[in-house]
Amino acid sequence: MNLSSVLSRPLLLMQLCVKTIFCFFNRILDRSSWTAEGLGIILGLIEKDLNAVTPTSVNYHFTRQCNYKCGFCFHTAKTSFVLPLEEAKRGIKLLRDSGMEKINFSGGEPFLHEKGDFLGKLVQYCKQDLQLPSVSIVSNGSMIKEKWFQIYGDHLDILAISCDSFEETTNQLIGRTQGRKSHLDNLYKIQCWCQQYKVAFKINSVINTFNVDEDMTENIIQLNPVRWKVFQCLLIDGENAGEEALRNAERFIISDQQFQEFLDRHSSVTCLVPESNEKMRNSYLILDEYMRFLDCRDGRKDPSKSILDVGVSAAINFSGFDEKMFLKRGGKYVWSKADMKLEW
Repeated sequence: MNLSSVLSRPLLLMQLCVKTIFCFFNRILDRSSWTAEGLGIILGLIEKDLNAVTPTSVNYHFTRQCNYKCGFCFHTAKTSFVLPLEEAKRGIKLLRDSGMEKINFSGGEPFLHEKGDFLGKLVQYCKQDLQLPSVSIVSNGSMIKEKWFQIYGDHLDILAISCDSFEETTNQLIGRTQGRKSHLDNLYKIQCWCQQYKVAFKINSVINTFNVDEDMTENIIQLNPVRWKVFQCLLIDGENAGEEALRNAERFIISDQQFQEFLDRHSSVTCLVPESNEKMRNSYLILDEYMRFLDCRDGRKDPSKSILDVGVSAAINFSGFDEKMFLKRGGKYVWSKADMKLEW
């Protein structure tokens, strides 16, 4: 690595300075081992802080409650707890102050709590008060009304709607349905509202045994989302697998080869972004309803302490987050409402 490349990267430069200072003082104090050792501990802590993960993009699952019963769900309704609004705002501000630029609200179904008003207030706070570059939501779309867009639409950048099939019978088999409501009718209606209120429209699909052979190309092209996130069905112990789980998703699991065949079948869809199990486990910063980071690396969701109690930097070390994987999957893109396009 040449000097110009080091100088162009502030973090590497700071690390180089720390190591240089350590070597200098270690030589001076080599006759006083306890002093040199103490200095080493201090400089080690400084270097560790320089290497700390920045929570650039955070997925805040503020509720676990949902009106759908998707059989593969890996964030199930194990509790009905939702933080008070002001506490949620305090935690979000802590994240912003620690470097967060993007926040994604999810659940459960985020529009279910207080009929979407709680969510709307958080979205408004993030954009209006904290001036976050990117504010997004993932929803099943069943609870969204146009009135919500009229009140809060100006503060929302991206809305992702989960849709696993373009056949109603398949959605019903999966559990992505409520009563006689048409999931697909809601999807097309929300796509129109997103266009009207200048909110980027995304689609998320979980590929599983019930839809792995489906060809969604024509429907996706017609809906024209800015992104189509295609997830491989994932097992999480205690959520959708294991004795303590509320779901048993074993029958939904597909192989890596089946997932790749689905991707190959849809290779002509330019907005497709694949999310394999490997990427899902360590390229997302997930914050639960108590504002605890969840570590999914070992096939479980091991929680940290709440950022409300110990702060962001102390909690994030338990997250298992892989910043390189996050960047590799394009995590730095944000939506420009003015230009109606994704920007790096």
